[in-house]
Amino acid sequence: MTAARGFPAFPPRPGRRGRSWWARAFTAAMEDAALDATLLRAGRRFAGSGRIGPITVSPGRIAATIEDPDGIYDVVVHLAELTDAEWARFLDQVLAEAGHLAALLDREVPRSLVRSADAADVALLPTIGDLESDCDCPDIGDPCQHAAGLCYQAAWLLDDDPFVLLLLRGRDADELLDVLGREPAAAEPADRRDVDRVVAAAAAYTATPAGLPAPLPPPARADVPVFPPPPGLPPDALSHLAAAAATRARELLTALPVVE
Repeated sequence: MTAARGFPAFPPRPGRRGRSWWARAFTAAMEDAALDATLLRAGRRFAGSGRIGPITVSPGRIAATIEDPDGIYDVVVHLAELTDAEWARFLDQVLAEAGHLAALLDREVPRSLVRSADAADVALLPTIGDLESDCDCPDIGDPCQHAAGLCYQAAWLLDDDPFVLLLLRGRDADELLDVLGREPAAAEPADRRDVDRVVAAAAAYTATPAGLPAPLPPPARADVPVFPPPPGLPPDALSHLAAAAATRARELLTALPVVE
């Protein structure tokens, strides 16, 4: 079972922005999916205020307690988890690209992984309808300013560990790398005769090579095509040209050396 991860609270830092490509991409996707720019601006102020407590990230869920001048709120932001079928398509795409597989096994998350997910018809970054929040504050909007502040801080987590995004989508790093690092199962031969025809490399190298097949017979002469009279030329001009070209081609074919 995928475990939750806890992260300490961020200290106050007004105006903080995500440093990494992943943090900026998550922020842009979250802002595109939100409907109220005013609440987003208030959320950015909350993110840098130091009033958001430790963050817990688990599949499909970001949670924290936020201190507001009007009270203390327990805030949860939900991000839709990928289905088993979506994970299967996504991992098949990753396994088909050696560079992505090598990077992930080295605990790196390349930004091009988003393009691979798109190719598998899977969304890694939030899209419209993906993010939903629970907060009992009086704000009208989703996300409210507290949930928006939590989303901005979630993006900051990606600065140090982009695997947090994959955890939100349903798989933690250890589970994902365990699947990707497994040796593929050996395929069973379709026919036992295929196994019987296997020859060791040393035996194949020392064996007397088989003779080459007999050369093909000369190509048969094709009938000379009949063309309509060309305008402005003698009536048989095209026929003579076609016949000459065919004769020359046949001479070239029959003059090819035989490789032994």
